Amino acid sequence: MSGRFAVLIAVLALFGLVLAAPASGQPRGCGQAVSGAGTTTVEQLTSGGIEREYRVHVPAHYDPGRQYPVVLSYHGHGRTAEYQEELSGFSASSGIIAVYPQGVTGTDGKSAWTGAPYSAPVDDVAFTGDLISSLEQRMCVDPARIYAAGKSNGGGFVGVLACRMADRIAAFAPVSGAFYPQGGECPPARRVALIDFHGTADTTIPYAGNPAKGLPSIPDWLSGWAVRDRCFPYPVSVSVVPDVVTQWWPGCPLVHFRVEGAGHVWPSTQPNNDSATPAAIDATPVILKFFLAHRLFRSGAPAR
Repeated sequence: MSGRFAVLIAVLALFGLVLAAPASGQPRGCGQAVSGAGTTTVEQLTSGGIEREYRVHVPAHYDPGRQYPVVLSYHGHGRTAEYQEELSGFSASSGIIAVYPQGVTGTDGKSAWTGAPYSAPVDDVAFTGDLISSLEQRMCVDPARIYAAGKSNGGGFVGVLACRMADRIAAFAPVSGAFYPQGGECPPARRVALIDFHGTADTTIPYAGNPAKGLPSIPDWLSGWAVRDRCFPYPVSVSVVPDVVTQWWPGCPLVHFRVEGAGHVWPSTQPNNDSATPAAIDATPVILKFFLAHRLFRSGAPAR
């Protein structure tokens, strides 16, 4: 990540966005050897009576005595966990356990996540909880540093998780998120740390919203989180690099990157499997920097 974005994250920390909490004790999965370190393996888990699949990448130099952060990365509608691994690139970070869950086939014959009108009648929130518990039992996971990111329908599902699993997940990162009303009510257990990316030229999930589908405008969706997080109602806006406007709400862990002219993509300065046209910002390193600045207390309450 460029020095300019490092400076930006440091500035955000000054506005009270770092929710730090000391870790103590040793999680139950520590001390156990794992297979496949340095590679991505495909694993299964039974949740809600259904066999579910996910990909997991463990760092090459995995130390069973060291607690690792976990990043859950959710694919978009009709995509796969493998596609999302290639797209988001969290597996390239040596210090995290990167996990890519696979959605089940929805009502339109394509993979999907809970919270969309085309999603299957399964409980993906419960699946996420079961997946986290399984990882904690088998690997040396730091329960204070579990994070969720996702693209499109996967980003919308990350918004659902922010509403329903803020007691187990420390921070959230929707990218080009599809925030359908089918996600339901949103009573988060605490003030939520959230970083969001969206392109102004997104025609799939328009920045200005789509009333016919119940999709809010991105500014309205962010305003909802500002209310829930009890933030100052108006964001501060800066442009660190051309074509990217960064907004944050003073005193709150809420940040938004408006990528001018970008479509329905995971922003990257290099061509990726979303688009051959580079964007003005690399979302993945910015997300990781934000994630690792936020933790949960062991009790599940946020640090203040």
